Amino acid sequence: MKIAILSRNRNLYSTRRLVEAGHARDHEVHVFDTLKCYMDIATMRPAIYYKGERLEHFDAVIPRIGASITFYGLAVLRQFEMMNTFPLNESVAIGRSRDKLRSLQLLSRKGIGLPITSFAHSVESTEDLIRLVGGAPLVVKLLEGTQGKGVVLAETKKAAESVIDAFRELKADFLVQEFVKEAGGADIRCLVIGQRVVAAMMRQAREGEFRSNLHRGGTASVIKLSPAERSTAVRAARTMGLNVAGVDILRSREGPVVLEVNSSPGLEGIETATHKDIAGMIYRFIETHARPNRTRTRGTG
Repeated sequence: MKIAILSRNRNLYSTRRLVEAGHARDHEVHVFDTLKCYMDIATMRPAIYYKGERLEHFDAVIPRIGASITFYGLAVLRQFEMMNTFPLNESVAIGRSRDKLRSLQLLSRKGIGLPITSFAHSVESTEDLIRLVGGAPLVVKLLEGTQGKGVVLAETKKAAESVIDAFRELKADFLVQEFVKEAGGADIRCLVIGQRVVAAMMRQAREGEFRSNLHRGGTASVIKLSPAERSTAVRAARTMGLNVAGVDILRSREGPVVLEVNSSPGLEGIETATHKDIAGMIYRFIETHARPNRTRTRGTG
């Protein structure tokens, strides 16, 4: 198969692994810097150009679109879809998952466990926001933050008010969520491909830190999931409409709760922790589902 990978940096671990795994399975794999692609939006003849050359038909495209280039990245991916290229994750699904507020609303509608979350615009509602999530300690999250950036733990009501007021002064969009203390600074990353969790790891925050992201010094270890955790991860990915997703879960007193559904999960941490060939599994999914003129595998509710 002829496969395109959209990635800003071909030297990143995830991109390198996807290239290696594709070649190992005898696919023709090309990496394109998303921002260097440009489009000809013409009636009945959509086209993509790269470095002056028109890209001919690809059987599938693997989008590795960073949050900072979501708008343009999704435009490029939609163009591939218009050219009848099968996307590993569809543009609509990626856009849905990148909108943290919308994704939480969709997960809530499906009855999937979530931390208690509040959101408001009016400055007069600060006290109500804090009350709705059960008071301090609580977590304030920027809607556009990634890898733990823009996530603040407010340990007292006064600190929470200060953080919320500061974010409002910056005209930033943010959520207020309950702090799940019993999780002990750990979360679970579930890697979902298709209809099942193919790998999972527990990420533990370093001492003095509550964010467990590996980019922030967290450590990873293999973990055995409960049936409820597996079901929650698969349902969350399906709700977003994602074929491949990293679903982050906390273990709470009420059962598993979803923190986030990531449409471009990194492969390094989970492949290193589990010793599984996740990149190869992604290609097996593509080989099974990619068909001419078929640009999606399922819808969402």
